[in-house]
Amino acid sequence: MSDTHSLDALVQALRRLPGVGVKSASRMAFHLLQHDREGALALSRALQAAVDGVRHCTLCHTFTEAEVCDTCRDPRRDRSKLCVVETPADQSAVERTAAFRGLYFVLMGKLSPLDGIGPREIGLQRLFERATDGVVEEVILATNFTAEGEATAHVIGEALKARGLRVTRLARGVPAGSELEYVDLGTIAHAMVDRR
Repeated sequence: MSDTHSLDALVQALRRLPGVGVKSASRMAFHLLQHDREGALALSRALQAAVDGVRHCTLCHTFTEAEVCDTCRDPRRDRSKLCVVETPADQSAVERTAAFRGLYFVLMGKLSPLDGIGPREIGLQRLFERATDGVVEEVILATNFTAEGEATAHVIGEALKARGLRVTRLARGVPAGSELEYVDLGTIAHAMVDRR
């Protein structure tokens, strides 16, 4: 048995983070143990508190410590608009723009039949119930522009249109400040088709 079992377990735990390989995980573990043991303890406490206290909002499905998140409880939000995103990180990105003042529904994923992720796994029935509550007038599909995100947006869009709702999709285009020669061809093509 290894005399560094705890260190090996820490490296393996850090490897669970996205984009962290063996080298990065080892570097983090050695740094925490050699230079920042107090930081390691703070990280441990914060992780435990988050795992114990954070759950899903009963309305929008984002992360919260309360039954209903602050956004859903905010009376200043436009309840007629519902923005559908894949993850809480996507919701946070939309919020940081300050361009949207409606409500959200967080799928916590995207349709991916090859990975066994279907409508039930991402809570589409809950989304449909929320979107057809009689208050929502427009559903904005803000899933990512990946193959799975596009497929997810298509399935949701068709189902909601069939229920009589107005469905819109985030526009795609050339990023501000970019030069056309460096923008991928798909983005340029979509920007040309969706020009206004």
